[in-house]
Amino acid sequence: MVADVTAGPETGTGATPAGDPLLPRPFRVVAVRRDTHDTVTMELAAVDGGDLPFAPGQFTMLQAFGVGEVPISISGDPARPGALTHTVRDVGGVTRALCAVTPGDVLGVRGPFGRGWGVADGTGGDVVVVAGGIGLAPLRPAVVAVLADRDTFGRVSLLYGARSPSEVLFGGELERWAAGHGVDVEVTVDQADPTWGGRVGVVTELVPGARFDPQRTLALVCGPEVMMRYVADALTTRGIPPHRVRLSVERNMRCGVGLCGHCQLREHLVCVDGPVFALDRVRRQLAVREL
Repeated sequence: MVADVTAGPETGTGATPAGDPLLPRPFRVVAVRRDTHDTVTMELAAVDGGDLPFAPGQFTMLQAFGVGEVPISISGDPARPGALTHTVRDVGGVTRALCAVTPGDVLGVRGPFGRGWGVADGTGGDVVVVAGGIGLAPLRPAVVAVLADRDTFGRVSLLYGARSPSEVLFGGELERWAAGHGVDVEVTVDQADPTWGGRVGVVTELVPGARFDPQRTLALVCGPEVMMRYVADALTTRGIPPHRVRLSVERNMRCGVGLCGHCQLREHLVCVDGPVFALDRVRRQLAVREL
């Protein structure tokens, strides 16, 4: 079974990887930016000079040669397929090697894989983006896509929670999105420090105050699984239909094309059927802890 990467949660939004989906394609590191003490954003360019078209919400299997590969969501601008961007947090051996790259290094890339956010399904209505921690990275392409066609959407709200002020991602962009694009940006942290003048608390607490028309809203959610469960409940309590709430589900993906079964979530293979799912497709599964 080879992944169908031509469709988003409801409609076609993906891009089919060229060549053998199990064969890494070499990409050279063009630039590296350290976002937090354990997170970096890197820009890659194909050694062969070709583009890598992708849909917001898709991921690649990113390989540090001689160490291993891991699934990493694409965090770049879908309108710039020649600049492949990933935001990586150091949480283990492979991601530690990826976070240590410098310009000129070469990495292996397979993909893009999976089903995306289906941003176009929100056209004509409001969009609510809810992120926790590094979950903002997979959502960044969706926000960029919405803002590139801003006039076709209604109110856009971005609710973001981080553990501390020093772990807020894309701080400069958050300010630009709010100031220059009419995005209602609300940021909260679990623990403040003396420099923080914003809200303190969990991101779920931002949902009741967000401004949107529930019946014409598309909600995109990414973060720790427990956070997504509570946010999904809060959004549906506000009246957003479950099929209009979309979650990016993280699983232990190994192959990216539905062969190995490592990412199975009951009847779903996350690398093929996801990683983005409408809430009505996975609500029962998310309610079972440690599934």
